[in-house]
Parts: sequence; structure tokens; C-alpha cells
Amino acid sequence: MSDSSPPVRRTTEQVWLITAPLAMVAVFCTVVLALATESSLGNLTITTALLVAMVAASTHVLQIVVRRQALEVIATEIPLVLAFYYLPPLTVVAIMVLSAIVAQYWRRLAAVKVWFNVACKGAAASLGGVVLVGLSGVDGVGPRTWAVLFAAVTVNSVVSLIAISGVVSLLHGWQAGWELFRRSPVPLLVNSINVLIGLVLLLALESTWWSMLLIAVLAVAMVVIYRSYAQFLRQHRMLSSMYELTRAMTEGGREGAIADVLLGRIRALMQAEYATLWLPALGRYPEMLLSARVDDRGLLDVAPTPADLREQVRESGETLAAGRALPKFPDISRDLAGHGVKDVIVVPLRSGKAVIGTLEVVNRLSDGGHFTPEDIPVFETVAAHTAVALENSRLVDRLRYDAYHDTLTKLPNRRRVTEALDEAVKIRAPGEVVALLLFDVDRLREVNESLGRAAGDKVLVEVAARLRSRAPSSALVGRVGGDEFLVTLRLADAAEARDLAARMREQIRAVVTFDGLALDVDTAVGITVHPDHGSGAAVLLQRADLAVTAARSASGNVQLFNPALESRSLRRLGLAGDLRRALDNNELEVYFQPKVNLRDRRLVGVECLARWEGGAHGSVSPEDFVAVAEHIGQLGRLTEFVLREGLRRSRDWAHGGHPLSVAVNLSPRTLTDRHFPERVRELLEEYGVPPQRLTLEIRESGVLDGTDRPIPILRCLRELGVRLSVDDFGTGDLSLVHLRRLPVHEVKVDRRFVQGMATDPGDLAIVNAVVTLSQQFGLAVVAEGVESELTLELLQDIGCEYGQGFLFSRPLPYERLEAWFGAQVESEAVAAGEPPRLRVVP
Repeated sequence: MSDSSPPVRRTTEQVWLITAPLAMVAVFCTVVLALATESSLGNLTITTALLVAMVAASTHVLQIVVRRQALEVIATEIPLVLAFYYLPPLTVVAIMVLSAIVAQYWRRLAAVKVWFNVACKGAAASLGGVVLVGLSGVDGVGPRTWAVLFAAVTVNSVVSLIAISGVVSLLHGWQAGWELFRRSPVPLLVNSINVLIGLVLLLALESTWWSMLLIAVLAVAMVVIYRSYAQFLRQHRMLSSMYELTRAMTEGGREGAIADVLLGRIRALMQAEYATLWLPALGRYPEMLLSARVDDRGLLDVAPTPADLREQVRESGETLAAGRALPKFPDISRDLAGHGVKDVIVVPLRSGKAVIGTLEVVNRLSDGGHFTPEDIPVFETVAAHTAVALENSRLVDRLRYDAYHDTLTKLPNRRRVTEALDEAVKIRAPGEVVALLLFDVDRLREVNESLGRAAGDKVLVEVAARLRSRAPSSALVGRVGGDEFLVTLRLADAAEARDLAARMREQIRAVVTFDGLALDVDTAVGITVHPDHGSGAAVLLQRADLAVTAARSASGNVQLFNPALESRSLRRLGLAGDLRRALDNNELEVYFQPKVNLRDRRLVGVECLARWEGGAHGSVSPEDFVAVAEHIGQLGRLTEFVLREGLRRSRDWAHGGHPLSVAVNLSPRTLTDRHFPERVRELLEEYGVPPQRLTLEIRESGVLDGTDRPIPILRCLRELGVRLSVDDFGTGDLSLVHLRRLPVHEVKVDRRFVQGMATDPGDLAIVNAVVTLSQQFGLAVVAEGVESELTLELLQDIGCEYGQGFLFSRPLPYERLEAWFGAQVESEAVAAGEPPRLRVVP
């Protein structure tokens, strides 16, 4: 069952579905014993002594809590061995049932559990008696008697285990019952040891009844030792749990998710049905009431206790405890009974001398369990740690708020706007655009120079207030520069964005008065929209800056971005002209970065990367000349240049006996060219390279652009036999579930996650999840950015197949790659005709 499925919860009344069959088995087996054996009570003294021993063993229980039920480990096997030897089977059944009734009454269990335990004891004991009679009873104290007694008592234990597993399965689902049954070897081993102890006692008693004195002394000593050891184990378990809880609070505090990691662990630590955190409203923080319940995943916004109980603790600042074993506030127990609460501990959370909220636990698990006075100081210690973690979390939250908001206007700052814009771009729906309206306040510098910065600040605050009041409710308004404000929202198209910008500009034009002087407020507005003008926040903001500069000389001071604005940039104009000449004169180069099988370090291929070095502009980054190529219509030529060079080298390597695959990056715009698949087919035929030796890499943002436009091109390429890869996976919004529906063969994990694996558990978990799920979907996984042996070992441990990175080699030109290749490949592998294998790099 998946984690998203709801937990199974049924009422305890359904336990009758198991109790009734157990009772029928007990009655049937008892009738069989009555017909097959003589009806005698046995020695009255021995019967009484064994009854007392059975009651003593039944009332001292070791409980292992499983959800709402408790697996009970009871040392009844020891007196049961003696009972089956000295008493008739019917008498054994009678004393087992009677001891069960006494034990259940002493523990004050609910009627449903009482009847189940009695029926279970009766069925187990009667079945054990049937086995004893079926094996012809006992004769002496030899090995045969040992085997018969062991079989009879083991049948008793197995029946009890099956019955308890059945109840857990009925109430909580078969997985919980199976888990309990799967862990049964340990209880069965304990039961077997108890049987062996019973047989040893039997041999001692048969040797001389004086041995009872030694047995009594040994029993007292064992009880003392057991209690001391059990106390030690409880203290050790409590200290370990406190350590884990404190560490979880610290780690959760860094993420601002204290309640998520806190309540479940506290509930488990205190073995409670509920754990509740209550923080009343304080400043900009609203009231928070969250509960973790034993049968529920996630947190609830309800609590079983009345609200006035928490208010009482908050006002008094004192711990409140009520329940059967709790001496404090006993009168409150009657009020809680109506809410289904049998016991509760409520502790105030303190920040200095102030009480900032409460932490409470309700109902110790199992009907026989109760909170004790010893639990109160433990829970108060937990509450002290919780209060510190909550205060640290709020401090981090305040610092984060300050880091993402402008101090003067209280608007989101450039960092916050950029992150929000990236998120908006990722989740854009088809048929809409994400619009950026950049408002630049005119003549603010003149105001600062003439009247001082206080006047300029007043103008900025007033513009911020007007923009916030005039912008649609769905818009995000932020301050992204000294005199620049950004409004971003979703609209139908660019024309609507332009109309809104013009309307808002007119609405915020009004006089601002400062020291009796009227200041005119005017703005220029630049507009960009996604996806028409860019796919990321940085590009959209940059182009909005170009548009707002042009808006100062445009009609109405409003300008929508167009590529011509960017072309007017001197560097871009220079790059555009030089790029054409570079393509005509073959001045661009293709560098190759090895792709390695991580398991045995065999070289399996290379990635082809375009580079532009030298000339008037020096070294030009690929992002710059690829963007220019898109704008000037040279993207097709650039892509074909890299494809040709990669396929030519792949053909040459194959002729040399070292067939290597080549990977080429594609721009998202290439996926809209319906002629591109045919051009790829022609190039493959021209160079004689098998299609499966070519991999085309598409960035995640290019695969998932909010439309289905890339899908037909991808399918055509796959039909050619070309391998398809999603590059920089994890940086966009593409999920593995969506990825499974795309016609791709490979996923390349973004280098930021790979490089952080060795130091960030979150990055390691992300890479592990991508590798595991991708392999389940039949996709190969390539890790980018492998730069250390530790990262390589982690990738090997999680089963990642392929990798690239500086640990193996930087991107190299062809001549240097050949030299590197000859220096790194093991000569033995080449001589044997095996695929090239790299030597271990120190």
C-alpha cells in the first residue's frame, strides 16, 4: 500500500469476530478432553499452588505497544509446564481461564478485551491439552516427556500469537498484523526459554521437593534483577529518544517546520494517543493548534481536550496533570471523561518568563496503560526543548522576512520577487502569460538632491502604496531597485498586460506633498511576458530593464519588450555580426567532455559542447552566443555545426575500434522546428553513424514549457532511433511521473544536487530518489558535476549508472581529448578488445 493510502481504523467491537471463533474452539476442545480423559481435579494442593503461580505470572506483563494494541509477553509457560505434568488437562484449562479472568480484572481492561483474552487462553490451553492427550500424555521425566510438554506448551503460545495478530489485522489492516507476525520469532524464542526453565524446575521438583526453597530464592532474585534491568532499559530508551527528539527539533528549526517533526516524535516518546501543540495568536503570527494522532498521517487541527484547559495552564504557568495514576488535579478527570480522555498532561511553553503556548499529551496507549508521576518531569523537559526550538524558529522566520522584504516600503524585495517569478513561470497554465510590469519613478534623483533623501523616501513609500492599492488582487508588487517597482501577475496575453500597465500608470500619477511642496509623480513602464520574452526571472527582468529604458522615449511612457530592443545593445549587436562570420569561417570549436560508466569507469561516450574563443569579444559564454543565434536566426546553423562535428568524430572513433556515443544539446526552440528530425536523419546517413549512438539533450524547461509543442518532435526523433535525454533535471517543475509519459531514454541529474551530495543530506536524498524512480521507469541516469571520489562512491552506492565531471575530465578540444584518452585508457583493456576503461584518477 502506498504512503498516501489512509490508515485502517475500525472499532474494537469488531474483535468479537475473532473472540467468538476462539470461544467455539475452546468449547470444542474442552468437550474432546472431557470425553478422552478421566474427570478428576487432581491434587488440590498442587492445583492451588499452580493457580497462584499462574495468576502471578499473568499479572506481571511486559508490553510492546503496536498502535492502539499491546503485544503481551507473559511468563505463564513456566507454571504451564508444571500444570500439564501434574494435573489433568481439564484442570489445566480451568486454572488457565480462571487466572486470565483474575488478571484481566486486576488490570481493569475493557469488556471486549477481557472476553478476548479469556477466550484466547481457553482456546490455547485446550488445544495444548488435546496435543498432550494425542501424544499419549507424559510418562516419567525423560526426553519423551520433555518433547510432549514442549509441544503442548508451544501450541498454547502459537495459538495466542495467531489470535493477537488476527486482532491487529482486523483493527489496523493486514500489514500491521503481518508485521507483528513477522516479528514473532523473538517472542517464540522467549516462550521456548520459559518452557526450558519450566522443565528444569520440573526435574528439580521431581528430584526433591526441598528444591522449592531454592526455586523461591531464585525467583525473588530474578524479580529484583529484572526490575533493575527494566528500569535501566527504560532510562536508556528515554535518553535515546530525547536525543533524537532534540536533534530533530534542531534540524526542523532550520527549515521552519518544527511542528511537523515535533509532534509525532513526542507522541511516540510518551506513548500517547495524542500530542498537541497550541500557540495563541501573537503579533503577525495567528493562533496555531496542531495534533498528532497515533492512527493518522500528518497533523490535525483539533484536540480532544477542551480549550479552557489550555487557557488555565497558560494563565497559571503551572503543569496540569489528571488521570488514574496522576495525583495532580484529580477533580479535572471527571470533566475530561466526557471528551474521551482518560489521562492528560499539559505543560506550559516558556520564553523567558512569558508563556507562549502549551504542549500536551493525551491517553497513554493501551487500555491498561496510564501516565504516571514519573512521566511529568520527562514531559516538562521535552516542553523546555520545544519552547527553545519554537523561539529559534520564529527568530529565523523574522530574519527570513527581513531578508525578503524592503525595509522602507515593506514590499517584497528583488530576491523575493525573483523567486516568486521563477515559481510563477514553472506553473504557468496553457493559454496565459506571466507578465512583468516594471515601473521606474521619474526624477527621483533630482528630488533627493534638491530636498534630501527623506523627500525621496516619501515619494517611494507613496508610490508603493498606490501600486499596491491599484494592482489586481492576484498581483505581486515588489521593489526591485532604488526607484524601480515590479508588478507581476498572470494575464491572457501581452496586449492585456500593456493595457493594464497604461491604466495603472495613469492611476498612480498624482501630487505628493512634502513640507508644503507639491511633487509630481510620474513613471515609465517596461513590460515583458513569459513565454514570449524569456523563460527565467533573470532574463525577463533584464529585458524589462531594456523596455523601461525605451519607454522613456515611447508614446505614453509604456513599452512592450521586443527583440529589436535587445539588438540595440552594443555587445549584442557586435556578437550578432561576429557570430555570422564565425559560423561562415568555422571559428567556433566543439569541445568534448567524457561520459563514464561509474561502475567500472569505462568510457561510454562524450558530450559535444560549442565554444567561441578569441576575436574582438574574447571568450564568449555559450549562453550569450546561443541567445544571439536565436535572435538572428542562426540557431539552426549552430546546432548543425555541433551535430556534424560530433557525428564525424564518432565515425572516426568507430573506425579506430573505439565506438563512442556522442551527445548534443538542443535549444527549446529547435523542438518547434518540424524539419529538424528529417535533418538529423540525413546527417546520420551522411556520416554512417547508427542512430542509437547519438543522444540529443533537452533542458528540462524545454521539455516542459506549458504546452505539448515539443512532444511530436521528440516522438519523431525517437522513431529514428536517436536517444533522448532530459538535461539539468531537478531545476524545473518536471516530475518523474510526467517524465514517464515523455519519449525519453535518459535523465541527467543537475550538477548542483550532485555536487552537494557529500555535504547536504537533502541533495543526497534528491539524487537517490531520482535514480531509484528513473530506473523503475526504465530510464538511464547520468550524474553531472562529479568532482570528488566521495561523490563517486555515493553515486555508486545508490546505483547511478553514468557520470560526467571534472573528476574524470574537463571539456577538451579534439586534439587534447585524444592525448588525454591515450593517457587514461588501460592498455590491457584495449589489447583485449574491451570497451575503453579509465584508470583510477588519484
